[in-house]
Amino acid sequence: MALAALASLPLSLAQSNRLTVETPAKLVARRGGVAEAKLAVHIESGYHVNSNAPAEDYLIPIGLRWEAGPLSAVEVVYPKPEMQKYEFSEKPLSVFTGDFQILTRFRSEANAAPGPGVLLGKLRYQACSHDTCYRPVTLEIRLPYEIQ
Repeated sequence: MALAALASLPLSLAQSNRLTVETPAKLVARRGGVAEAKLAVHIESGYHVNSNAPAEDYLIPIGLRWEAGPLSAVEVVYPKPEMQKYEFSEKPLSVFTGDFQILTRFRSEANAAPGPGVLLGKLRYQACSHDTCYRPVTLEIRLPYEIQ
């Protein structure tokens, strides 16, 4: 039933920056150590994205993935989601709204070459309003780092 209700929602092709990400601060890591980077995310008022653990299997979760390099992502930590009830769903959905942060813990290889670099990440999400879901989008994230 909920799937049929969601299927009846219009799907918009234009995302129009419903979600924005601040340029992350430079990450400084010691060889063989662990360092953390925070990604500041803003969702436009009146919109939401499904959490990383959506309430229904058919919903598209937000997800942050990092490419392999001298720093390896060992854990991505999402904030606690909100449970919100929308007209198109019979039960509350696990969503993010407003401003929040996604934290990533990285491990540096013990033999990593010291110096600067840029790690590439991909943030995939689907923004929705109370009556429209937009096409899923993948943003490229560029995280500057320095290994000491």
